[in-house]
Amino acid sequence: MFNKSIGFVFILFFNYGLFAQTDSLYVAVDTTQVVKAVNEIANKNILLPVFDKIKQIQTEKKGKINIVHIGDSHIQADFFSGKFRQNLQEIFGDGGRGFVFPYSLAKTNGPGDIRFSSNEAWESQRNIYADSLSPVGLSGFALFTKKNDFAIEMNVKNHARGFSKIKILTPNNQKMFDVALASKIIKLESDIPKNIVHKIRSGESLSVIADKYNVSIKAIKSANGLKNNNIRAGKTLKIPTNEKEKRVVERSEFIPLETMREEGFHSFVSDSLLHKIYFIPAVEQTDFALNGLVLENDAPGVVYHTIGVNGAKCADYIKFPLFFEQLKTLNPDLVIISLGTNESFDKLVTADYFLQLNLMREAILEKNPTTTFLITTPPPSQFKRRFPNTFVADYTKQIMAEAETRNYAVWDMFTNFGGLFGINQNAKEGLIGGDRVHYTKAGYEKQGQLLTEAFVEAFQQYNTETGK
Repeated sequence: MFNKSIGFVFILFFNYGLFAQTDSLYVAVDTTQVVKAVNEIANKNILLPVFDKIKQIQTEKKGKINIVHIGDSHIQADFFSGKFRQNLQEIFGDGGRGFVFPYSLAKTNGPGDIRFSSNEAWESQRNIYADSLSPVGLSGFALFTKKNDFAIEMNVKNHARGFSKIKILTPNNQKMFDVALASKIIKLESDIPKNIVHKIRSGESLSVIADKYNVSIKAIKSANGLKNNNIRAGKTLKIPTNEKEKRVVERSEFIPLETMREEGFHSFVSDSLLHKIYFIPAVEQTDFALNGLVLENDAPGVVYHTIGVNGAKCADYIKFPLFFEQLKTLNPDLVIISLGTNESFDKLVTADYFLQLNLMREAILEKNPTTTFLITTPPPSQFKRRFPNTFVADYTKQIMAEAETRNYAVWDMFTNFGGLFGINQNAKEGLIGGDRVHYTKAGYEKQGQLLTEAFVEAFQQYNTETGK
């Protein structure tokens, strides 16, 4: 639980003290930090349905639990969430990679465990921009094209962590894509006129060269785009002939495999574990949009879905109804929300931030009434690499205070990373970047590790109290 005795001691000297900016939004202080974190999940009883299901999977050796983690840049990069996923699946079983999106085709960064490539350029839009007709869905991105000759290749880098079922999410569940497991190289042969390349020697004229190869001057000029008879020694000329030569053109041909239409998605199921697959245009379509993919396997355990958008806020997810419509296809048992940093840099007051957070939760609950929520407070950061971010401090206080009333669990990342004045220590340990906003890979992975420890401790306590 949140320690109500947590406070901050401000030490004021003649040359130090509290300095307010002209806009009264930034403060610079010399302080002594007295925040002492207890790494635990607050209001953990909310997680009992999640723990019940995990225990059932462990006992019966079958079934899956779906965890959906929604956030901003630290989730899109997947360092924080990736560490948490890896730990949970090692402890409770790996039920599949979960939701993925081809960020590289949208020209942005993404998780490093899956690689996407395409022969065509795609158009894209993020949910942080104004609402439009673009098909922004579950990923928080719109990825679309009108070209019908594309192929998208997806590779899972670790072959031991492949998939046997894939779900394809598109606007209104339209069949826009077929899948293929391999491409076949087709060789096309044709006869084309054979050209000879002649290097012009000093003193040679077009007439001399034409007589040498028994062709007309006009033919040489036409083959080389010459407007007059002037040529220069050392240059080359293409000499057309009546001879023919073979030209071989290779192209890839994909053999589409059958997909099944299910509620909210189209799916393909394999008898064996896959690590590579292709997505090609469905024949009947002229417009194509991909909202994301879900990868699962036949094993019991955790399916961990990550949804992150650089720069995103709660309000950005709220404005696209397709996000919530497609979220229910994941059957979320637990939804983790990690948002607030970008709101703080917009200087959004706590009441407005909390309103947007609750509107997002309510929209998720409307489609998924039995889901459970875990809110992670935003981590400490600084304005202009100098001023403590008091907004996230206030957000944290409000999130903690409302947890029991609003029926969600909380992991207090803010306090676990030193609170309002923990930035300097985080920097010394190499946990936060030079901008004092984004954390390093080591910092994000520490977030994932600490969340794992708090989650596992809560689960172990559940086991002890239930006698299971």
